[in-house]
Amino acid sequence: MPKPKAKADPEAALPVEDDHESMEDEEDDDEDSGKVAAKLLRDPAVMAALQGKLNSMVGTNSGYIQSLPASVKRRLKSLKKLQFDAMKIEAKFYEEIHELEMKYQKLYDPLFEQRGKITKGDYEPKDEECEWPSDSEDEDDEELAEDLKDKAKLNNGSEAKKDEKDDVKGIPEFWLTIFKNVDMVAEMIQEHDEPVLQALQDVTVTFCDKPMGFSLHFFFGPNEYFTNTVLTKEYGMKCEADQENPFSFEGPEIVKAIGCKIDWKEGKNLTVKTVKKKQKHKQKGNVRTIKKTVKNDSFFNFFDPPAAPEEGHEDELDEETQELLTADFEIGHYIRERIIPKAVLYFTGEALEDDDFDEEEEDEDDDDEDGEEEEDEDPDFDPSKAPKGQNPQECKQQ
Repeated sequence: MPKPKAKADPEAALPVEDDHESMEDEEDDDEDSGKVAAKLLRDPAVMAALQGKLNSMVGTNSGYIQSLPASVKRRLKSLKKLQFDAMKIEAKFYEEIHELEMKYQKLYDPLFEQRGKITKGDYEPKDEECEWPSDSEDEDDEELAEDLKDKAKLNNGSEAKKDEKDDVKGIPEFWLTIFKNVDMVAEMIQEHDEPVLQALQDVTVTFCDKPMGFSLHFFFGPNEYFTNTVLTKEYGMKCEADQENPFSFEGPEIVKAIGCKIDWKEGKNLTVKTVKKKQKHKQKGNVRTIKKTVKNDSFFNFFDPPAAPEEGHEDELDEETQELLTADFEIGHYIRERIIPKAVLYFTGEALEDDDFDEEEEDEDDDDEDGEEEEDEDPDFDPSKAPKGQNPQECKQQ
């Protein structure tokens, strides 16, 4: 069978130089397009829109499920029902975990109570209670040398001069130091908050069974700012699958936070500030200055959180309020879960070092993976230059 004839190309008859000019024009157009594209990608609004589009494509249904026979879809419904039953068992599991937390908290409480007495200065630990290896051997040697010097002075009949630091009571600024060490809490603390936070003596947690939740208690000594001896923050939790989206359940979640009223002394409220504002009369044109009270940044806004929406009305929250609630829930959970149980380690910074080490370890794993990919595609590697008797691949990996 004869092959079909190729159609005549009208551009084939053009001179070669015109063809070159056409190619150059196309290259110029491509270059211009590339510049425009690069400029657009530097625009934050364009990038945000592009990212939103990409996010909407993630998990897009391929259509496979819809193409399945009705009998298979019916069986899938039975699997979903089984999955829902499994999630109800999972919820029960977390409820029992919460009950265990309440049980063991009673064992922790005496230890944390003793910790509070020491930090406040209400109790001076005995020598046997202080038997714990120091972080530095040099520190031990220095302390031993100082003890020997003091004993020598006493033996000679001269009274040792009392160090001014011996007058320090408890552990000064114990909780303020902890909060300033933890980034998410430190961000809330303003300079004007620090004097009153120096009077913070203890932070404890109590658990509630029905409804599930927990409360944080902040104990304050006498101060110039408010008369409360305890400030309380309550967190309500939910441990059941959402009716509209039951398969999103991943365990207990905080759903609301309730603060407490702070009885500020006159003129000492750190959560508000007075600003001066000029007003002009529309008709007369007279200008007057008025004073207006507005909200002020302060750690103590923690005790006045936004109201959480009722169940089923979560979509009515504006984005800013949702972000505030999310941050509040995270901080409350972190204080309860990490800071209170390991307070001394957050004071010394050891707990923070452990957290940083875990993050660095994850980053190193990622770097190693990237490094291996780069080595596999190393254009400068020449197998002919590998030492004799050595696997070229081994030489490449060194």
